[in-house]
Amino acid sequence: MHITRYTDYSLRVLIYLALQQERLVTIQQIADSYDISKNHLMKVVHQLTLKGYIESVRGKNGGLRLHRRPEDINIGVLVRETEQDMNLVECFSSDNQCCITPVCGLKNILAEALRAFLNTLDQYTLADILTERQKPQLLRLLQIA
Repeated sequence: MHITRYTDYSLRVLIYLALQQERLVTIQQIADSYDISKNHLMKVVHQLTLKGYIESVRGKNGGLRLHRRPEDINIGVLVRETEQDMNLVECFSSDNQCCITPVCGLKNILAEALRAFLNTLDQYTLADILTERQKPQLLRLLQIA
Protein backbone atom coordinates (compact mmCIF):
# COMPACT_ATOMS: atom_id res chain seq x y z
CA MET A 1 0.00 0.00 0.00
CA HIS A 2 1.13 3.52 -0.64
CA ILE A 3 -0.01 6.88 0.66
CA THR A 4 0.63 10.12 -1.17
CA ARG A 5 2.88 12.91 0.00
CA TYR A 6 -0.29 14.93 0.61
CA THR A 7 -1.54 12.39 3.17
CA ASP A 8 1.94 12.10 4.68
CA TYR A 9 2.08 15.88 5.14
CA SER A 10 -1.45 15.90 6.57
CA LEU A 11 -0.40 13.40 9.22
CA ARG A 12 2.78 15.36 9.96
CA VAL A 13 0.85 18.62 10.41
CA LEU A 14 -1.57 16.95 12.82
CA ILE A 15 1.28 15.37 14.79
CA TYR A 16 3.04 18.73 15.05
CA LEU A 17 -0.11 20.52 16.20
CA ALA A 18 -0.91 17.79 18.71
CA LEU A 19 2.52 18.29 20.24
CA GLN A 20 1.80 22.03 20.51
CA GLN A 21 -1.70 21.94 22.00
CA GLU A 22 -0.96 24.85 24.30
CA ARG A 23 0.30 27.21 21.57
CA LEU A 24 -0.64 28.52 18.16
CA VAL A 25 1.92 27.67 15.49
CA THR A 26 2.53 28.94 11.97
CA ILE A 27 2.79 27.04 8.74
CA GLN A 28 6.36 28.30 8.50
CA GLN A 29 7.26 26.71 11.85
CA ILE A 30 5.87 23.37 10.68
CA ALA A 31 7.65 23.65 7.32
CA ASP A 32 10.94 24.48 9.03
CA SER A 33 10.67 21.61 11.52
CA TYR A 34 10.04 19.04 8.80
CA ASP A 35 12.21 20.77 6.19
CA ILE A 36 9.41 20.75 3.64
CA SER A 37 7.91 23.36 1.34
CA LYS A 38 5.64 25.96 2.92
CA ASN A 39 3.69 26.08 -0.35
CA HIS A 40 2.88 22.36 -0.14
CA LEU A 41 1.80 22.76 3.46
CA MET A 42 -0.50 25.68 2.67
CA LYS A 43 -2.72 23.43 0.54
CA VAL A 44 -2.66 20.69 3.16
CA VAL A 45 -3.52 23.11 5.98
CA HIS A 46 -6.33 24.65 3.95
CA GLN A 47 -7.96 21.26 3.40
CA LEU A 48 -7.45 20.14 7.00
CA THR A 49 -9.14 23.37 8.09
CA LEU A 50 -12.08 22.82 5.74
CA LYS A 51 -12.47 19.26 7.02
CA GLY A 52 -12.51 20.45 10.64
CA TYR A 53 -9.24 18.88 11.77
CA ILE A 54 -7.51 22.16 12.49
CA GLU A 55 -8.48 25.70 13.25
CA SER A 56 -6.82 28.79 11.84
CA VAL A 57 -6.66 31.91 14.02
CA ARG A 58 -6.09 35.10 12.06
CA GLY A 59 -4.24 38.17 13.17
CA LYS A 60 -0.84 39.31 14.36
CA ASN A 61 -0.57 36.58 16.98
CA GLY A 62 -2.54 34.04 14.97
CA GLY A 63 -1.65 30.57 13.87
CA LEU A 64 -2.90 27.03 13.75
CA ARG A 65 -4.10 24.55 16.34
CA LEU A 66 -5.99 21.28 16.43
CA HIS A 67 -9.74 21.67 16.25
CA ARG A 68 -10.33 18.12 17.51
CA ARG A 69 -8.77 16.18 20.33
CA PRO A 70 -6.04 13.74 19.17
CA GLU A 71 -8.12 10.79 20.39
CA ASP A 72 -10.95 11.94 18.09
CA ILE A 73 -8.79 11.94 14.94
CA ASN A 74 -8.95 8.49 13.37
CA ILE A 75 -6.02 7.67 11.11
CA GLY A 76 -8.07 5.48 8.74
CA VAL A 77 -10.69 8.18 8.27
CA LEU A 78 -8.01 10.80 7.65
CA VAL A 79 -6.29 8.63 5.03
CA ARG A 80 -9.59 8.04 3.21
CA GLU A 81 -10.31 11.79 3.25
CA THR A 82 -6.89 12.86 2.00
CA GLU A 83 -6.21 10.18 -0.61
CA GLN A 84 -7.66 11.23 -3.96
CA ASP A 85 -7.30 7.84 -5.58
CA MET A 86 -7.16 4.53 -3.75
CA ASN A 87 -6.90 2.59 -7.02
CA LEU A 88 -4.00 0.22 -6.49
CA VAL A 89 -4.02 -1.02 -10.07
CA GLU A 90 -5.71 -0.08 -13.33
CA CYS A 91 -8.60 -2.52 -12.90
CA PHE A 92 -9.82 -0.55 -9.86
CA SER A 93 -10.39 2.45 -12.12
CA SER A 94 -13.60 3.25 -14.01
CA ASP A 95 -11.58 3.69 -17.21
CA ASN A 96 -9.96 0.26 -16.91
CA GLN A 97 -8.53 -1.00 -20.20
CA CYS A 98 -6.97 -4.25 -19.00
CA CYS A 99 -8.09 -7.12 -21.22
CA ILE A 100 -7.82 -9.83 -18.53
CA THR A 101 -10.05 -8.10 -15.97
CA PRO A 102 -13.04 -10.45 -16.49
CA VAL A 103 -10.99 -13.50 -15.41
CA CYS A 104 -8.23 -12.01 -13.28
CA GLY A 105 -8.19 -12.94 -9.61
CA LEU A 106 -5.66 -10.27 -8.69
CA LYS A 107 -8.25 -7.50 -8.36
CA ASN A 108 -10.07 -9.32 -5.54
CA ILE A 109 -6.82 -10.06 -3.71
CA LEU A 110 -5.69 -6.44 -3.94
CA ALA A 111 -9.12 -5.18 -2.88
CA GLU A 112 -8.91 -7.44 0.18
CA ALA A 113 -5.40 -6.14 0.93
CA LEU A 114 -6.60 -2.54 0.67
CA ARG A 115 -9.50 -3.25 3.04
CA ALA A 116 -7.08 -4.86 5.51
CA PHE A 117 -4.74 -1.85 5.25
CA LEU A 118 -7.56 0.61 5.94
CA ASN A 119 -9.08 -1.57 8.66
CA THR A 120 -5.72 -1.56 10.45
CA LEU A 121 -5.49 2.23 10.20
CA ASP A 122 -9.07 2.47 11.52
CA GLN A 123 -7.87 0.97 14.80
CA TYR A 124 -5.63 3.97 15.58
CA THR A 125 -6.06 7.62 16.44
CA LEU A 126 -3.63 10.50 16.48
CA ALA A 127 -3.33 9.98 20.24
CA ASP A 128 -2.04 6.45 19.64
CA ILE A 129 0.99 7.78 17.78
CA LEU A 130 1.72 10.34 20.45
CA THR A 131 2.37 8.22 23.50
CA GLU A 132 4.04 9.68 26.57
CA ARG A 133 7.18 7.76 25.64
CA GLN A 134 7.24 9.17 22.11
CA LYS A 135 6.39 12.80 22.85
CA PRO A 136 9.81 13.84 24.23
CA GLN A 137 11.57 12.21 21.30
CA LEU A 138 9.26 13.87 18.78
CA LEU A 139 9.69 17.26 20.44
CA ARG A 140 13.47 16.87 20.26
CA LEU A 141 13.50 15.66 16.64
CA LEU A 142 11.20 18.47 15.52
CA GLN A 143 13.18 20.98 17.59
CA ILE A 144 10.11 22.16 19.46
CA ALA A 145 10.94 24.02 22.66
